[in-house]
Amino acid sequence: MSSMPGFKHRMNLMAALVLLGIFLMAGWKIANRLPASDFLTLPQQTDASARALRVTQAVGSTASLPPPQQSPDGRFHFDARFASSSPGQAVHAASIVELRDGRLRAVWFSGSREGAGDVVIKTSVMEPESLRWSEETTLLDRQHLQQGLWRYVKKIGNPVIARMPDDSLVLWMVNVSVGGWAGSSITWLRSTDDGMSWSLPRRLVTSPFLNISTLAKGAPIFYQDGQIGLPVYHEFVSKFAEILRISPEGQVLDKTRIPRSQTSLQPVVLVSSARQAQIYMRSGHSTAVMASETVDAGKTWSATHATAWPNPDSALAGVVTATSQQWLALNPKPKNREILALLQTSAAGSFEGAIPWVVESSPTPEIRLPVSDYERLLGDELQKQGASQAQIQADVASAKRQLCGSATCLQEFSYPYLLQSRDGYLHLVYTWHRSRIKHVRLDPRQVLQPDATRHAASAAH
Repeated sequence: MSSMPGFKHRMNLMAALVLLGIFLMAGWKIANRLPASDFLTLPQQTDASARALRVTQAVGSTASLPPPQQSPDGRFHFDARFASSSPGQAVHAASIVELRDGRLRAVWFSGSREGAGDVVIKTSVMEPESLRWSEETTLLDRQHLQQGLWRYVKKIGNPVIARMPDDSLVLWMVNVSVGGWAGSSITWLRSTDDGMSWSLPRRLVTSPFLNISTLAKGAPIFYQDGQIGLPVYHEFVSKFAEILRISPEGQVLDKTRIPRSQTSLQPVVLVSSARQAQIYMRSGHSTAVMASETVDAGKTWSATHATAWPNPDSALAGVVTATSQQWLALNPKPKNREILALLQTSAAGSFEGAIPWVVESSPTPEIRLPVSDYERLLGDELQKQGASQAQIQADVASAKRQLCGSATCLQEFSYPYLLQSRDGYLHLVYTWHRSRIKHVRLDPRQVLQPDATRHAASAAH
């Protein structure tokens, strides 16, 4: 018995030495951090060349395209299709990449519900001449992931696909072995044939200890030395955002936490020059879009601050075009995800005061629809897109299961992802009522017209 106090003292001393060693190792790593390379920026494109490129692509193909749709407020036009095709599934978190031949490949997760054991990663490919999407196929499931990783996988989600500087495709995705999303880690795969085949899955090691609580959602950025910057976020104990610096071989070389980003999630990085970038984040407290900036290529970031745009605890997306214009996709209302809009930076490079390009909106924002009206609304849209009665019934049932109560329903247009293709068009994919992945293509150079809905309301009075 007399030896117990001495044993406890030695154990406490050992624990203190271990902690001291960890802090010293972290300090050494920070002190010896590799010098940050500048950001890799897109080659700028003149207005004339971008317009000519679109005209060249459109010749001979416009006859096969259906007439464009008008935005809910009548201010602009776009083309819209469903990228997903299997009815009755809960679908979410789509991302998109352009293939070498000009087609687009989208990926998303699909299953009976988010986090269920039957969730798989789906993919589909779009033909640019007709804007038609192929029948979706399964790219990855839990069993494939378990076999490749040699570990149990409980659930999967949030696939992010992107083209690397070496022209390969990389797919990052979130997977959980134990617990909820806070116990996530990131797995990645590579394809050298535009997604026809993929390498064995590999874990992204972000921590030498538990290697958990790292999730991805936003598109990667690139550095001039060939390294990759992956925006990620954490949900274990406290929420915060950070940027992982990854080698072309998939090794995490460094990571930088965004200061004061507690409660901020799913960062989106927009590179404006070789040294400057802005980061925008979802607010976990449903307040405003959160932001931070760097002027030294991401070596340091400013303290996170709120922007003037509200955020209903919902994901964002962003893209920098070949003409250096920045765009954000977001839900611009403080309480729900019933309006999805695009923002374009002003001449001063700011989103403050931007006029939203409303892509989709509930006819009664902030007012729940009765179930019967909701069923009719979804059925009409699905029928316009060519769905059969059986498909309509399955999709409406899936949406009701996720978004309806006993008498009323929410509408949801969420989790956007943005891409500019080589022909200059913007492509937006997003979750439509949790039952389909929707794709919108629009010309970013069209002039935003006056709000037709306001003119109609004024005329009525």
